[in-house]
Amino acid sequence: MIRGLVIREAQEGDAAAIADLLTQAFGGTGEALLVEQLRRQGARVLELVATHEGALVGEVFFSRLGVAGGRGTFPAVALAPLAVAPGRQRTGIGTALVGNAHHMLQAAGERLSVVLGDAAYYGRFGYRRERAAGFDSDYQCEHLQALDWGEAPAAGRLVYAPAFAGL
Repeated sequence: MIRGLVIREAQEGDAAAIADLLTQAFGGTGEALLVEQLRRQGARVLELVATHEGALVGEVFFSRLGVAGGRGTFPAVALAPLAVAPGRQRTGIGTALVGNAHHMLQAAGERLSVVLGDAAYYGRFGYRRERAAGFDSDYQCEHLQALDWGEAPAAGRLVYAPAFAGL
């Protein structure tokens, strides 16, 4: 972990620095545009940033996700994206962002989180492929994983925010 790292909720004035970070971390503007659209659509549930010595070095974004099933739609969250500045990766910044976000989401009453990503990385936080296997999703594959913090559906159709339709 980097000494002096600050994790806080993103503020409106962070938008340009977050877009720059996402563009650098992912080598293109796709994730920056996704985050901008999710914000505009009101789908943001939680967005945290990491700063070090005044520089923005990481960001994690959770948007509203629904699990549609026989009893209506269950509210859940989707983790996407998670980014750390190139040159700062593998220093604990991503772990700090996800850990803090999970704590805040649980405290807010969230019970289910879904991510599409590397099983080895996200498995460290408790995400499991088996937990997501019963969901019907446009993104259903070996990289779709879920984590629950209480009673949550194990099946149903994952309904992402409209911004994800462009991916």
